[in-house]
Amino acid sequence: PKDENELQHMLYTALQMNQPVAIRYPRSIGVGVPMDEEFKTIETGKAEVIKKGKDVMLLAIGNMVYPTLYASEKLEMYGIKATVVNARFIKPLDREIIAGLAAEIKTVITLEENVLQGGFGSAVLELLTEERLADSVTCRIGIPDEFVEHGKPDIQKRLIGIDKEGIKKTIQEIMSK
Repeated sequence: PKDENELQHMLYTALQMNQPVAIRYPRSIGVGVPMDEEFKTIETGKAEVIKKGKDVMLLAIGNMVYPTLYASEKLEMYGIKATVVNARFIKPLDREIIAGLAAEIKTVITLEENVLQGGFGSAVLELLTEERLADSVTCRIGIPDEFVEHGKPDIQKRLIGIDKEGIKKTIQEIMSK
C-alpha cells in the first residue's frame, strides 16, 4: 500500500478473498493521510493512475508512490511531464493500464523498494514483452543486487538512491539520454 489509508482497504479486501494474500508494508510510520471512515474493497489487480503526463510513465509500488509523486513535481520544472501510476498489485499486474499507457508513453520507469532481479520491474518488463511493447524504453529503480548495510530505512534509501531526491536525479538522467 502507498499509505495507511490504502493499507486498511487492502487488509479489508484481503479478508474478503478466499485465497492466500500477501501484503507488504514498510517498517516505518505512515505518511499521515486522512483515513476513510468506511472500509472499501479494492479491485484485485487494478492500478490507480494518480497523475497524467505525456513524457514518461512512472510505475510505483507501495511506499515508493509518494517519493515518485515528489520527483514528478520537481521534474516539471525541467519540462518533464510524468504519468504516475500506483501499481498497487504486483500479482496480478494491471495489464490494461500498464500496456495501454506504455503504448502511448514510450519511456517507462518502475520504482520499487525491493531487489531489482525478479521483482516488480522485471514483471513489468515481461508484461511489456508479452504485449509486444518491447520498443518502450524501460528502466527499473530499486535495490541493487549488492549488500546494503543494516540501518535506518531513510539512510539506506539515500545511500542506494531510492529516496525522493535520488529518484528525481535518476529520472532526470534517464530522460536526458
